[in-house]
Amino acid sequence: MDWYAEFAGQARRRQLRPEPEWACGAVLDPVVVRSVQRFQVGESGDGENLIASAGRHRAAVELFVEEERTHARLLARLLEAAGARTIDGHWSDALFIRVRRACGPRLELMVLLIAEVVALGYYRALRDGAGDALTTEVAARILADEERHVPFHVDRLRERGIHGFVRAVWRVLTAGAVGIVLFGHGRALRGLGVPRIAFAAETWARFEQVLVDVHRGPSPVPGPRLRARPRGLV
Repeated sequence: MDWYAEFAGQARRRQLRPEPEWACGAVLDPVVVRSVQRFQVGESGDGENLIASAGRHRAAVELFVEEERTHARLLARLLEAAGARTIDGHWSDALFIRVRRACGPRLELMVLLIAEVVALGYYRALRDGAGDALTTEVAARILADEERHVPFHVDRLRERGIHGFVRAVWRVLTAGAVGIVLFGHGRALRGLGVPRIAFAAETWARFEQVLVDVHRGPSPVPGPRLRARPRGLV
């Protein structure tokens, strides 16, 4: 797939698309606000290391990083609409960056894919469970991008290959990342209608599909979908 053309086309469509109706405001539970603040930090990275190690995919990675910055901006505006501020940083994001940059481009891609798989479940939960029109629109826009990001990084990682011990390390890293998300965002996910155990199980299922895709080719569907449960039933 010509990923540069895909990202460039999306950038053109984004320029033509009207902004969300920020003036309408947003109403979010304080627990969800704190969760969104942490995800906003994670979307705010400069991406310099990713771009520097992208090789022949550099142009596409530059556009990918620009999409991530757009996500950070959308989440910042959403927090503003909800009467909340962004935060300067969070320990979980600092840890993610340190691990991502620890052992070269292949590990960086592996950790980045973990983050993208987690993001699929999180933004779907935010879209379906927030009960706020502006939040639903912002989360839906970001989710549409994230569903492209996963196969993009899968294609890049397929070129490098993962086998044996590296595959086992990837599973350990994923388990650790899911644990951190449940610790830091579990209450918010529950408020959005997604119990911790459901989020963990379905995130792991998506990760296992990524493992298959890296070795056998892309899946025809983005992966299993989290379904938010009605409030009061969780």
